[in-house]
Amino acid sequence: MSRIAHAGLRSKICTADEAASFIKDGMNVGFSGFTGAGYPKAVPVALAAQIKAAHERGEAFMIGAFTGASTAPELDGALADVDGISYRMPYQSDPHMRGKINSGVSGYADVHLSHSGPQTLAGFQGRLDIAVIEVTAILENGELVPSSSVGNNTAWMTAADKVILEVNSWQSMDLFGMHDVYDIGLPPNRKPVEITHPGDRIGTTTMKVDLSKVVAIVKTDAEDRNTPFKPLDDESRLIAGHLLDFLTNEVTQGRLPKNLLPLQSGVGNIANAVLAGLLEGPFENLTSYTEVIQDGMVDLLDSGKMTVASATAFSLSPEYAKKMNDNAADYRHKIILRPQEVSNHPEMIRRLGVIATNGLIEADIYGNVNSTHIMGSKMQNGIGGSGDFTRNAYISSFVTPSTAKGGAISAIVPMVSHHDHTEHDVMVIITEQGLADLRGLSPQKRAKVVIENCAHPDYKAALMDYYERAVKSASSQHTPHILNEALSWHARFLETGTMKA
Repeated sequence: MSRIAHAGLRSKICTADEAASFIKDGMNVGFSGFTGAGYPKAVPVALAAQIKAAHERGEAFMIGAFTGASTAPELDGALADVDGISYRMPYQSDPHMRGKINSGVSGYADVHLSHSGPQTLAGFQGRLDIAVIEVTAILENGELVPSSSVGNNTAWMTAADKVILEVNSWQSMDLFGMHDVYDIGLPPNRKPVEITHPGDRIGTTTMKVDLSKVVAIVKTDAEDRNTPFKPLDDESRLIAGHLLDFLTNEVTQGRLPKNLLPLQSGVGNIANAVLAGLLEGPFENLTSYTEVIQDGMVDLLDSGKMTVASATAFSLSPEYAKKMNDNAADYRHKIILRPQEVSNHPEMIRRLGVIATNGLIEADIYGNVNSTHIMGSKMQNGIGGSGDFTRNAYISSFVTPSTAKGGAISAIVPMVSHHDHTEHDVMVIITEQGLADLRGLSPQKRAKVVIENCAHPDYKAALMDYYERAVKSASSQHTPHILNEALSWHARFLETGTMKA
């Protein structure tokens, strides 16, 4: 089967250099891609070369780059290396891109993932000039088979004036049928999303594009950025164990059914450790309503412990990416990939009763969470979808080792240096030291539970000392703080390289 079956579009086939030439200085470009899956592989690299050449001639050339979430070195990295991005949204994780953001070369808007597409369609993010979208195939009728992520693809193609398609033959044709593409629309004509189970399908298996917008088609054969997961360490196992014990108790107490509720899992090694723990645990007939499919979730599907997983993208190791490509015809009956406006939709998360588990950089003694900034001002990656899920989850939990930088940084601090998730939304905090269940607790009670259960022994006494002195000296007893000391731990680290006094 031809990957480009639409006869009229074959005349648009060109090189990556020719396609990139449609992109000009000052344009906003919407790229496909979500957690290193389904991003364009060739056009961004060609564009980076053209930007570099323009800069060498003394010409201005920077673009606004919109994506679904993080991408890969061929996109974020290549464009960052040539100072090619003036504005980036909604999420990134590339170290080169991060450096340009923190040095002030590139502006960055850290936007909730479920908001990014609708905001662009509404015009809040300015004009979208071009969409560059990877697909698996173009069918005879001009409809598009998505690849390993859906993300914001349909939003970008709807909003953009022009569309460039990369048809990637590395992506398995057996992905056809795995996707569920549904357009919610904008107010006042927004449509309901009638999903009552993670396995429900309400849309189409293909994406539609206005064929008159398509100006270029580039053939590629390149794999996604698939990063191996680190071997499970003792900290990750302990954190996973605390969470699994908590879920078991919730079932015992009658607050969760025996098969739990749909699971959401953030990206990373700890999240994968939790999924590995579930593989060995007592729960059966699990489901998932999440953003990404990781190795551990594939194992759960293979074992039969999980019956269905709904997401918007893959985030797999190289081994599991090959496994997915080789067996996509089987997995498409167990996995559903949706637009991120649906996978991260607050209404769906609340309706289904999702159990959310995400990572953090630091939490304070009252349960506020910083998941984006190092020492208050240095952007790490972004909020991603954690806000979508945390605010609306049936149970919201955060996981982290209790220290970082060899013990020089405590993940539990008197006051977070940047707020992403407030105490109103954070229910459970877990480190390798233990678990703090904050539900039904006033601020002072939360502080004691967080310090006793989650803080590292090297910092526990100092945190309790701060809290006890705050209780004695604060003008209010509701959330006691010593304001001129609340961020002193961060200041000490910046001055001395450690939070320890």
